[in-house]
Amino acid sequence: MNVLVVVDMQNDFIDGALGTAEAKKIVPQVVEKIRRFDGRVFATRDTHSEDYLDTLEGKNLPVKHCIRGTKGWEICPEIGALLTEEPVDKVTFGSVALGERMKAYHEEEGIESVTLVGLCTDICVISNAMIIKANLPEVPVVVDAACCAGVTEESHRQALAAMKVCQIAVVNE
Repeated sequence: MNVLVVVDMQNDFIDGALGTAEAKKIVPQVVEKIRRFDGRVFATRDTHSEDYLDTLEGKNLPVKHCIRGTKGWEICPEIGALLTEEPVDKVTFGSVALGERMKAYHEEEGIESVTLVGLCTDICVISNAMIIKANLPEVPVVVDAACCAGVTEESHRQALAAMKVCQIAVVNE
């Protein structure tokens, strides 16, 4: 089985509180990637509560975003309509639960590869790619750069370079 992980394609990261032009540009590519993907598709959803600004992350990034139940927290409609499973909610950049889920699926069904797409390359995509790689060291982990965007173009490139060094394949499909 091949797995596609769609990381945090939420309204707040696309055109909301932390949205960028680069994030808006990748939505059609991510939609097409999901439509063409032959395998199981999972998504993650950055999830915070109203006290976000009191958390360590909130103190370092004082912009309320992805508050559970808000429009900004929701997966963008074009992508959400294609998902068949409930997203994995995560309270921090990387999801330990996602890594554990990938490991369990690998033990049950055998995963041939895991591909990641989404936002932001330099924060949540790289964090989840590393967690998955740590849980599945013998399974190829791939990041599709054409379906990712970073906080900045430079940080996007730096994250891709860092992942390559950690034996995560970077493609541009």
